[in-house]
Amino acid sequence: MIAAVLGVGVAYKLPALLGGRRNPLARQVAGLLLTAVAVFFFAAPSTLAWLNDVTGIPNFAAPFVYSLLTGFCASCLLLIVKWRGGVPASVRRTTWWVYGSYGMVIVALWACFALGDHHVERLRDLDTYYAGTPWMREMILLYLLGHTVAVLITSALLWAWESRLRGMGWLHAGVVLLSVGYALNLVYDAVKLIAVVARWTNHDLDWLSTDVAPPVAGTVGLLIALGFIVPHAGEGASHRAAALREYKALAPLARTLQHVQSAASPVPIRRFSSVDLRLTHRKTTIRDALRQLQPYLDMDEHDKAVQRYLGQGKTPDEAQVLAEATAIVAAAGVPEERDRQAAKQLARTNPNQSRDIVAISRALRDLPTMHVVGSNPTPEGTVTS
Repeated sequence: MIAAVLGVGVAYKLPALLGGRRNPLARQVAGLLLTAVAVFFFAAPSTLAWLNDVTGIPNFAAPFVYSLLTGFCASCLLLIVKWRGGVPASVRRTTWWVYGSYGMVIVALWACFALGDHHVERLRDLDTYYAGTPWMREMILLYLLGHTVAVLITSALLWAWESRLRGMGWLHAGVVLLSVGYALNLVYDAVKLIAVVARWTNHDLDWLSTDVAPPVAGTVGLLIALGFIVPHAGEGASHRAAALREYKALAPLARTLQHVQSAASPVPIRRFSSVDLRLTHRKTTIRDALRQLQPYLDMDEHDKAVQRYLGQGKTPDEAQVLAEATAIVAAAGVPEERDRQAAKQLARTNPNQSRDIVAISRALRDLPTMHVVGSNPTPEGTVTS
């Protein structure tokens, strides 16, 4: 189940994994999630039995899974180091130190396994069953200690970083999830070590290893996966929500200009196009229509409208935006080209004018129904989108 949930995270990060040349850090996150999926997949008792059968070596799956877990811990530590940033030379030294240290741990795991007696297959309680067996004991302790050291260092880095990220939204949320996940990792290591040490003193606390540790590990895996996914997914969702709000805010202006002949026919938008593409298309269409309409905007009447709105208690910025909206409605409402040509003779253009099309579009919703340039103000009634 945990592997399936993590697999969803890998699928979410698959584009980053395939396009990693453009974003190496995103590629590392995707690779890390893939490693986490492998750890939980191969740690399942059915998979352990299958791996032992395929190789013909009893308990071969144990050092294999321990190696995956050790590699996962090292990868997490490296990713946090690179994510935090710092002096490039220091980051490179740390990277090589982690590669060297945990590479040696993995080699030592396999050496201990090769030297130990492991002829009795154990799928759920190998840690405690072989806790007193020479070389197998060392293998078990080595993986637990290596895991604990990596967790302690990573936790320290995360908690020190968390205090500097408060108020930074999704990134801070991701680091908090990672910090909690690594704190629970220490619980996993503690219950495993307690169960192993209990065997040395002829006590039976195997249930800590077989019943408590697995659900803790599952929770840890989910929290760590979410910690890496949430910042990217959250920022993406926030960006899409902002784009959708802007797209909807431009709807009144788009409707006002829909009958203005543009210089070029817009490329049709597919029904399921992204919000970003639809927003870009709407902005382009609006700006092109405004360029076509510019010669027919009566700026003298626009200036009068500004004074009129100021007299109604509007701020200078509000008055300017409302006057712009009023002038656009008036020009767009002239249906015949010959009438627009006549209007052009009276219009005074401002080629350097920079319009905030979102503000104008929102102003259209509050524009008095009959309040167009050249008309008498009619405060009753508003145009709604």
